[in-house]
Amino acid sequence: MGLPDSGQVKAFLIALQQQICEGLEQLDGQATFIADSWTREEGGGGTSRVLRDGAVFEQAGVNFSHVTGAMMPASATAHRPELAGRSFEAMGVSLVIHPRNPYIPTTHANVRFFIAYKEGQDPVWWFGGGFDLTPYYPFREDVVQWHQAVRDICLPFGKPVYPKYKQWCDEYFFLPHRGETRGVGGLFFDDLNTWEFERCFDFMQAVGEGFLKAYAPIVERRKNTEYGERERQFQLYRRGRYVEFNLVYDRGTLFGLQTGGRTESILMSMPPLVRWEYSYNPEEGSPEAELYETYLKPQQWLD
Repeated sequence: MGLPDSGQVKAFLIALQQQICEGLEQLDGQATFIADSWTREEGGGGTSRVLRDGAVFEQAGVNFSHVTGAMMPASATAHRPELAGRSFEAMGVSLVIHPRNPYIPTTHANVRFFIAYKEGQDPVWWFGGGFDLTPYYPFREDVVQWHQAVRDICLPFGKPVYPKYKQWCDEYFFLPHRGETRGVGGLFFDDLNTWEFERCFDFMQAVGEGFLKAYAPIVERRKNTEYGERERQFQLYRRGRYVEFNLVYDRGTLFGLQTGGRTESILMSMPPLVRWEYSYNPEEGSPEAELYETYLKPQQWLD
């Protein structure tokens, strides 16, 4: 198994953040990202880049972080207790995009790399990441195109990769207290070190670089769709699900908070506007009902 090169990974992540920000600015056509760099007392830091009040994107945030610490946090060792007590190095790019038009889905993506150290032993390293799509008024052609893009990314790494990471995504981005998925999925992977370092890194790069290629066509198709107050209010209501998942279940949020990360950057994923409504039920036969009945249930979109 090849030795990990964290410097090579960091260089890619910094370039990826720039590439994605430039692509989103081009899609928006009006707003630009502001950069906010920060340092962490325990070690490391990062740069948060945020676009607000654009023509297409109400808010988009793209974070790069590289942090180090003397002890792995509880969120990272809960499913790998053998790593408890090790020092660590963690780096990644994470983004969340909240469009203005309810017909454009919200989306999230991240790619990350971890190394855990212990004196006298080889370092333990792994990659993780993925991306998922959260529509409010979904179109089947968009969902199929999204999953086709995911499968195309995975296929060079073996036929079983897409179904494995697609299922993992469906299971991870699920709200048990609501009994529904957060959206229509995509891919999710973690603890990836089964291949040699170079091949694992290649896969992480393919996911990072493939995200915008999957998302941009959907934005272009839907950004000029007319909508009214009904659609806007439903979008704001459904954004509440995003908040619920990120604050209750998301590993990345927990990791950032438990390692003393920068709170503004960690919670950058929160939507700028959101609402909750007591005991909401969509009108039978409505487009809102179709979201619940058809799209918030795991299924094989490409069959």
